[in-house]
Amino acid sequence: MKIDNASINWEKGGGLVPAIVQDAKTEQVLMLGYMNEASLAKTQDTELVTFYSRSRQELWTKGETSGNTLKLQSITVDCDNDTLLVRATPTGPTCHEGTVSCFSETGPEGLGFLAYLEDLIEGRKSADADSSYTASLLQGPLRRAAQKVGEEGVETALAAVAETEDKLTSEAADLVYHLLVLLTAKDVKFESVIKELTGRHK
Repeated sequence: MKIDNASINWEKGGGLVPAIVQDAKTEQVLMLGYMNEASLAKTQDTELVTFYSRSRQELWTKGETSGNTLKLQSITVDCDNDTLLVRATPTGPTCHEGTVSCFSETGPEGLGFLAYLEDLIEGRKSADADSSYTASLLQGPLRRAAQKVGEEGVETALAAVAETEDKLTSEAADLVYHLLVLLTAKDVKFESVIKELTGRHK
């Protein structure tokens, strides 16, 4: 759904509004830019995030020279109608210094790391199974990946009642990893699991 230019308070910022760009999958904040009416229109028309450069006083599409574009997923305006939240899918690093974000040299943290890990696992589908454990699970019989989830589930349960918190944490990490591998093997996105859980609590 497109944002109506008339719903934005352009006058407050002299014709410009801040645009916070967030990775649509990991929810990591990638950068902050500024948009005017023309750059917002171009962003929505081309689905490539476009800003207004205050120094050059012209429109610029992110990645037009580097190739590191931002594919638009959605735009929402805040409660004061003077700031935009742009959710996008990045191609390559967002920062001109070569990092994934202008605010961090590392990738997503917290729950957002699960989305990053899911992408890494997806990329192992075509990797060498002899040199990648993940690839061997993805390319092997499905029952093997399913069996690993069962095994790690049991080990996690046992650790909860008979081991230290550190051991429980380690086993739980193994369980989550193998669950992501199994979901990837079945082409089920973790986002679908989150949507199912969300639906149960509405």
